[in-house]
Amino acid sequence: MRYVILGAGAIGATIGGRLADSGCEVALVGRGEHAEVVKRNGLVLITPDRVLRLPIPMLTMDELRLASADVIILAVKSQDTAQVLNQLGGVAAEPGTDTGDLPVFCAQNGVANEEAVLRCFSRVYGVCVNVPATHLEPGVVEAAGSPVSGVLQLGRYPASAPDDLARSVAADLERGGLASTVRADVMAWKRAKLLSNLSNALQVLCVGGGRRRSAGDGALGEIVTRMRAEAEECFAAAGWTVADRTTYQAGASRFTIVPVRGKPRAGGSTWQSVERGLPTVETGYLNGEVVLLGRLHGVPTPVNAAVQARMREVTRRARAPRTLEPAELLVP
Repeated sequence: MRYVILGAGAIGATIGGRLADSGCEVALVGRGEHAEVVKRNGLVLITPDRVLRLPIPMLTMDELRLASADVIILAVKSQDTAQVLNQLGGVAAEPGTDTGDLPVFCAQNGVANEEAVLRCFSRVYGVCVNVPATHLEPGVVEAAGSPVSGVLQLGRYPASAPDDLARSVAADLERGGLASTVRADVMAWKRAKLLSNLSNALQVLCVGGGRRRSAGDGALGEIVTRMRAEAEECFAAAGWTVADRTTYQAGASRFTIVPVRGKPRAGGSTWQSVERGLPTVETGYLNGEVVLLGRLHGVPTPVNAAVQARMREVTRRARAPRTLEPAELLVP
């Protein structure tokens, strides 16, 4: 079994690096300068206690050739899923390989990817990702979790009883230093993760930036409370189940975030996208998912809509990061 990691950034490289370090066959698929550096020098995966220099094959989509024993781990940002699915339609395959029957594990934030992938692949698995990783430098990824690099809850989509492949993948992840549990309703876990991801944009938008401020910090705390309340009302209107908060936090907290190279982790995935100057962010699939549900089910979502609108200003360079006072988001 070969793990094909589509998207070799913070999450994909941590998963792929950990799997490769434990002896699994892994191929990373990436682009740009990061892919070029990894091709030339290998992947540098830095954990709190080790610097791993891993000679993992790095391929472009044009170079990828799929085989019947491949397991695809989709680790691109949600806004890039459609493009990757289109590219996969043209990828070469070994004789006898039915690419549409290859299993795809969606190791992504948000809850829209699994349905999108199911249009193209018959075997789809959701993965709830709690991995405190950072990718800002080409060829280098920092994984700040200890004693494991993160927690991955996984399961078949749509919901079904755990199967042998899910158990096998979870076992490989465990051997590689990533805690993993198979869940019958993994989407309930991903919806709980979505609730926590609603505040990602605040690291980019608000004065102070960088590290996430306390949820009890005045206006910022009120924003987080309102965003979550809007989302929970939308989830209820849509008939979505959500993992209990206490259960979710217990399952996701099997690691501590530890400084890497003497520095604390500066920010999450959305902050990293802006810091790297990328043209898009995943806010449309986080806060935007709540806004979409609200419009479909008649639930007002003013705070999530305001966050999404302000992030559009940042990505089109109409607003500088970390210049917004939190109180400005508390719309009537």
